[in-house]
Amino acid sequence: MEKKLKRIGVLTSGGDAPGMNAAVRATVRAAINNGIECIGIRRGWSGLINSDFIQMNASSVSHIINKGGTMLYTARSKEFMEPAGRAKALGTCKLLGLDGIVAIGGDGTFRGALALSRQAAEAGQDLQVVGIPATIDNDIGCSHYTIGFDTACNTAIECIDKLRDTMQSHERCSVVEVMGRHAGYLALYVGISVGATAVLIPERAPDFERDIVEKIRHARLSGTTHYMIVVAEGAGSAVDIAARIREEVGLDPRVTVLGHIQRGGAPSARDRETASRMAYEAVMSLIENCGNRVIAAQNGVLVRLDMEEALQMTKAFPMHRYQILEDLSPARGFHT
Repeated sequence: MEKKLKRIGVLTSGGDAPGMNAAVRATVRAAINNGIECIGIRRGWSGLINSDFIQMNASSVSHIINKGGTMLYTARSKEFMEPAGRAKALGTCKLLGLDGIVAIGGDGTFRGALALSRQAAEAGQDLQVVGIPATIDNDIGCSHYTIGFDTACNTAIECIDKLRDTMQSHERCSVVEVMGRHAGYLALYVGISVGATAVLIPERAPDFERDIVEKIRHARLSGTTHYMIVVAEGAGSAVDIAARIREEVGLDPRVTVLGHIQRGGAPSARDRETASRMAYEAVMSLIENCGNRVIAAQNGVLVRLDMEEALQMTKAFPMHRYQILEDLSPARGFHT
């Protein structure tokens, strides 16, 4: 006889991303609409270890869909990485009577969820987990899109557009470092969107003469007097890049490291809508007894993937977009 779902937990873990609140809201309301209680686990997996939780209802998630960050807070837990820590977490799950958990975050969050579910099974405890990909880096292999990416891009674009105004006025070079961890999705998307002179990404082996120096020179020969260089944090330091430009080209670049500002702010329409659909699908997956899954976006469609298989997946970096950047760059003789 199929077990009826009575109570689930929801948590956010790892780095925060705009749209997490929308996912929490949709999880809570989808559960309640189907007669299921929902418990908010605060501060990620450490909240399960330390019994840091709150009872959620429809009103508790009102007016959060438009807010950045996460109302449940987020954290990384070293203790949870060990069996003893997960045993404590399972004790909390048993105490609360949780049948399932919706975990919102990245690969690390999913690995923790899978390890918890496996340890529960070994202990004879039935606990199903479903993951929702949320990270501004867009670097989760199983999903073509992750919650927070669009908002982070828009934030970076807005900042760079404002920087360009002053760089143009003073005829200067600007080197902007964007986030992305070890991936260049954010930098490339932003670079195309702002018409950058050059973009450095970790997926492309750097050649400073080819990728920076010659592009600045060609742009100057075409009449451009200000230059925008976008650097992915995984491709190097903006400070170091600026120093080399100063030494090899003779310009005096201004460095801007956008940092964690890219994680904040009201989520975009795309992130709110995607988060809401993913969370709804996550709850439906648990209701249908389809646990240990990741809700991934593939070719514009949401799919339920086996979590273990999902963690092994990789996705090809869209290098053809780099060629688009190259062909439209001011270094080709065009003005931005």
